[in-house]
Amino acid sequence: MSEEAIQSLLKSIKACRVCEEFLPLAPKPILQISSTARLLITGQAPGTIAHETGITFNDKSGDRLRCWLDIDRDTFYDKSKIAIVPMGFCYPGRLERGGDKPPRPECAPLWRDKILALFPNIQLTLLVGSYAQNYVLGKGSFTTRVRNFQDYLPEYFPLPHPSWRTLAWAKKNPYFENEILPTLREQIHNLLND
Repeated sequence: MSEEAIQSLLKSIKACRVCEEFLPLAPKPILQISSTARLLITGQAPGTIAHETGITFNDKSGDRLRCWLDIDRDTFYDKSKIAIVPMGFCYPGRLERGGDKPPRPECAPLWRDKILALFPNIQLTLLVGSYAQNYVLGKGSFTTRVRNFQDYLPEYFPLPHPSWRTLAWAKKNPYFENEILPTLREQIHNLLND
């Protein structure tokens, strides 16, 4: 795919105002795409820090995800290697009980297929959190999917969302650190260092 096609699509995405009336802040679509990317990270939606900085996963959850993947910030934000396309491109707001609201439901159906058509080199998609997993794989338990990650390889690798809430989940599910993260890191290193 041509870089012109990508830039044209990005321009359309940046101008999108479909769910503006439901957002707490002005629309600010945040994603990272390139036709040469080999790894696709699909998460939820930008948080407040990502909204402020315009950089996806630019917070502690991003630090945790980079630690899981065993890659540095420079590699993570190298769009020639890694595409980052969340289920919602704009910050959706906060829930009353804490945490961010779900990604806006308009975003993925409107843009996802158009974006993925521009990625001929994607070899692995990380499905980070239940929103990404449910959209791509259908409704289900993220714990079961993460535990049985091999059932989704080589195309997908389901992961929990790397928020602070995951720390308690990881303590209850020690196989994540002991068994899954080593396999994930091997997959990522093989993919990015080929």
